[in-house]
Amino acid sequence: MIELKHLFELKLFVEPIIEIGHTPYGQRRISPIKGGSFQGDRMRGHVQASPAGDWLLVRNDGVLTLNVRLTLECDDHSLIYMSYEGMRHGPPEVMDKLAKGESVEPGSYYFRMAPKFETAAPQYAFLNKMLAVATGHRDPIGPTYQVFEVL
Repeated sequence: MIELKHLFELKLFVEPIIEIGHTPYGQRRISPIKGGSFQGDRMRGHVQASPAGDWLLVRNDGVLTLNVRLTLECDDHSLIYMSYEGMRHGPPEVMDKLAKGESVEPGSYYFRMAPKFETAAPQYAFLNKMLAVATGHRDPIGPTYQVFEVL
């Protein structure tokens, strides 16, 4: 049986999406991340604005895949590199609303990710040795994730 422990809530603020266009792999987009915050029992702080981004791909089957890289800066000024891949999909009418930046009920679509962490800060070294998963929802200003440690 897999058990999960809440690690933190992550809120990201994004710039307007850059449309690359239809490539051989699908519709390629880039979403620059302009900041954000995270908070949990063991860590809290803000998301550095640059460099940070989400390299999105809308596959031909309509599934949106995420490839995100960002830096978390803890309140004690320790830095943590966070990267994750994930996917978002749902009924076409829900996905159309999300693409337009409209709010929709979080339970009306699938939005999951698998984050990885790297840090040199001894107090957060536990992150270097864990598997994590997350669930998310998309607001007009950006995504919010609940990140969990897999025990």
